[in-house]
Amino acid sequence: MNKKVLILSGSPRKGGNSDLLCDEFYRGAVDGGNIVKKIRVAEKKIGFCTGCYYCKKSGGKCAITDDMADVLQDIIDSDVIVLASPVYFYSIDAQLKALIDRTVARWLEVKDKEFYYIATCADEENQSCETTFACLRGYADCVEGAVEKGIIYGSGVYEKGEIKNKVQMQQAYQMGLKV
Repeated sequence: MNKKVLILSGSPRKGGNSDLLCDEFYRGAVDGGNIVKKIRVAEKKIGFCTGCYYCKKSGGKCAITDDMADVLQDIIDSDVIVLASPVYFYSIDAQLKALIDRTVARWLEVKDKEFYYIATCADEENQSCETTFACLRGYADCVEGAVEKGIIYGSGVYEKGEIKNKVQMQQAYQMGLKV
């Protein structure tokens, strides 16, 4: 069965290490016969949630007019969500965090999703990605029917494009292929 796969690349660097892993996941998922869309979060205008709860009074419409309404619809419509981020002080980057927080406008409509997580970090130890994955899992914990399907540790990469010569590129392709 073809699935709708949404890849949310949180990397602020186009062609950065986590972004490149997203590209490989994309390639594998397409080769596997799925319908795939990749969004580079940094290329979207997405403001941060102000906690005003206008969305609660307006049937899920946010008070902020930006690109988030379309991105949120893509999230709701997808079967599979890939969340990818470089590790910033043992957490996800600001771009992806703003997007996740803004899903509050229609969060009850985000349900029954398969989740994949990708994190990249300069540290050689996979353990350095764990708190980043905990942030991503924290979001999935709020999604009814969420199932974690896979993770990729992009450890030991700092310079842009350094991941190209690593085994994680093949892992990302294979993970996408098996969606």
